[in-house]
Amino acid sequence: QDSSGHSPLSVSYRSGVCTVAPVCSVHHSVAMEGPSSSQPALSKAGAVVPKPSSLPRSRAEYVITKLDDLINWARRSSMWPMTFGLACCAVEMMHMAAPRYDMDRFGVVFRASPRQADVMIVAGTLTNKMAPALRKVPRCANGGGYYHYSYSVVRGCDRIVPVDIYVPGCPPTAEALLYGILQLQRKIKREQRLKIWYRR
Repeated sequence: QDSSGHSPLSVSYRSGVCTVAPVCSVHHSVAMEGPSSSQPALSKAGAVVPKPSSLPRSRAEYVITKLDDLINWARRSSMWPMTFGLACCAVEMMHMAAPRYDMDRFGVVFRASPRQADVMIVAGTLTNKMAPALRKVPRCANGGGYYHYSYSVVRGCDRIVPVDIYVPGCPPTAEALLYGILQLQRKIKREQRLKIWYRR
């Protein structure tokens, strides 16, 4: 929990499934990692210059890069979350779907089946009895939150599966959840799966 008594949420996107759920305080700073190879470098004049590793080496690689862009555009424009509301955080998730925030405009549509879902939003505290069911769905991210010290609570699902994005709040606001979804879309946009496969 942070100083305001709120526990954060986490978002994880692996193998086509993403999750958002309360977790204990885990902080990650992009500035500490340094610039990634996919981020453009700034020249002295202030113009954005792509790094040499991100430039295509041939026509085939150029086509593959454009295919990556097309696939990533399709994936980030049609994220369908499966709801996994375990506690009061689910109310804010429903608030995000209401007309005020209208998550449909970002291509986010709730699905009831894991077979149809690309993203899994775990809203609430994950207990030990619920963890095996959540693990079978297949991927999740969650933490203890308010009930962190209870004997029946898993203390952060980042101990079970990797987590991509943490959304703070207990429950997080609809704005924070929507911001987490937008950050996930930005992360998907930067992926270069075909280019990495081609360079092998």
